[in-house]
Amino acid sequence: MKNRILTLMFVSFLTVLSVSGQNIIKNNPIGTWKFDAPYAPEGYNSGTIVVGFTNMKHTTTMAFSGSEFKYDGENVKAVNDSVLFSIFLQGEDIKVLLKIESDTNMTGKAIYSEGEVPLALSKVLKDSTAVKQ
Repeated sequence: MKNRILTLMFVSFLTVLSVSGQNIIKNNPIGTWKFDAPYAPEGYNSGTIVVGFTNMKHTTTMAFSGSEFKYDGENVKAVNDSVLFSIFLQGEDIKVLLKIESDTNMTGKAIYSEGEVPLALSKVLKDSTAVKQ
């Protein structure tokens, strides 16, 4: 009887571990990402997205090239190799859906009232020239 209880507890523990492990992200999205959106309206076709992790949740900040304004992402989720968030820009709610392809590449789209805009992102890596010398 004691062995059955211990076995049941052990199986329950393993089940909890396997279920909680399903939300693990294979490639870490945290960092600065340069994005290109060639089909976006002028002024919104390139910039950076910074993905962070603060207070036990993911955060995003989006900035467009040639602009000093930064837009904080809302409803940020990073699950199953995807990063999802929305920004409010010029009176419109824009949903950004990103798929982590590797440690240094993401693809995705921005969805707004006039359609979808494809995105290509590459991670901004720290300068390693000092290491090469």
